[in-house]
Amino acid sequence: MTGSLDGRTAIVTGASRGIGLAAAAALHDAGANVVLTARTEEAAAEAAASVGPRAMGVGAHVTDEDLARACVDRTVERFGSVDVLVNNAGTNPAYGPVLRQDHGRFAKTLDVNLWGPILWSRLVVDAWMGEHGGSIVNTASIGGLSVGPDLGVYHVSKAALIHLTKQLAIELGPTIRVNAVAPGVVRTRLAEALWKEHEAAVDERTPLGRIGEPADVGASIAFLASPSASWITGETLVIDGGQMIGAGAALDRLAAQGG
Repeated sequence: MTGSLDGRTAIVTGASRGIGLAAAAALHDAGANVVLTARTEEAAAEAAASVGPRAMGVGAHVTDEDLARACVDRTVERFGSVDVLVNNAGTNPAYGPVLRQDHGRFAKTLDVNLWGPILWSRLVVDAWMGEHGGSIVNTASIGGLSVGPDLGVYHVSKAALIHLTKQLAIELGPTIRVNAVAPGVVRTRLAEALWKEHEAAVDERTPLGRIGEPADVGASIAFLASPSASWITGETLVIDGGQMIGAGAALDRLAAQGG
């Protein structure tokens, strides 16, 4: 159960669609004021309008420090606090074997997926949470807990984000909690290559029998941000319908068949 977030304010990066938008909606439903960021002001404003009356959209690329700081300042000016930060913005331009990626793709992946959360966390801590406390939730991936083909650089960035979550939990406690979610294959644009042409196969190897929806992850983010999770920090919550254990079961079946 998500505890009430009445009177609190959350920033969600990368919130124009997918998991970010679902998280913003779940936080809003729990009573929070919500600031949604996107690359453009127009996309952010459109997403905020779909969430509800206590939502505001701000154009701020996740790695642009000036725009990020302006977003945090606008949030405090408009709502009076920043009690929750959801580091959701992510990217994956590096597809294929790790050793075949150029530095540009590698740097962009790490810049957005790892430096972005560091930057935004610092800004909200300096602006509000350092004095008043709060909660930070990072969107990682089950790829950060396992290995697989073609997404190696992305997986490395999410493994680092999981470790960063633990590091910040130690550095920022006891007044600021830092946790992460690790989604499996979810119906988002970023993950289309993993499900769009073979959703039935994804469903079959998922013990709960279906692909994940953004709302599945959004609800868990709202829980971790809420008072109901007040004694949870440094943890990564896997939200995958059992896909990680399902993959293991598939390997066991192959082994039993001599495959």
